[in-house]
Amino acid sequence: MVNPISNEVNDLIKRFGMDQWFDPIREIPFKLYSYRANEVLFHEGDEIHTLLFLVEGKLKISTNLVTGKSLLLRFCNPPSVIGDIEFISRISVKSQVAAVSDCVLLGLDFDYLRKHEMNNAKLLHYLLLHLSHKLQTCTSQASVNLLSSVENRFASYLLSTMLSEAYTPFTSELQTSKIGEIAGLLGTTHRHLNRTIQGLCQEGILERGKDYIRVLDWTRLQEMSNGVLFE
Repeated sequence: MVNPISNEVNDLIKRFGMDQWFDPIREIPFKLYSYRANEVLFHEGDEIHTLLFLVEGKLKISTNLVTGKSLLLRFCNPPSVIGDIEFISRISVKSQVAAVSDCVLLGLDFDYLRKHEMNNAKLLHYLLLHLSHKLQTCTSQASVNLLSSVENRFASYLLSTMLSEAYTPFTSELQTSKIGEIAGLLGTTHRHLNRTIQGLCQEGILERGKDYIRVLDWTRLQEMSNGVLFE
């Protein structure tokens, strides 16, 4: 859903310092986009025509495997950029992007950027920093997915989804209805993940109820993650 430009857009631009990237004389045609929790922004193979800046909420990035399952790559928190690789390389979307919570993004059309901003050193430097961060996180997550145990991956997943941007818990419970989906994202089976959860409950790290899983020991969970998050 696209909303008309408003004072909210100008407030968000200033809050994240985006007004410092551009010539202040020219009006920048930012658009405001909003998505509901669990809404898919892009599927693999979609064409994207807008560079998006996440300013509120959390996004989940995953990729489809040849088996038909999805594998979790990372979560994105503000400020994050969506579409930078597609913009620079002129390719279609390579990963699925979905909203974990209600999200707000600011966007600039590719056509505008290619016409007016390709010599804008400040903006290009900002995009370079984000591309470097994505390369680093992709390398880290490849190691996590290939070498870490399901226990370690699940700990990283819980921390990534249940910690706020300030790295403090914003929720301590996870609905058990999502266990099957989470197992697929972590590259394991529903049964294996259930066994892992049972073991963590026996260690006093988690508590499992009829419809929920609650984190009891955040410190131990962070130790299990080895400092690696899906972001």
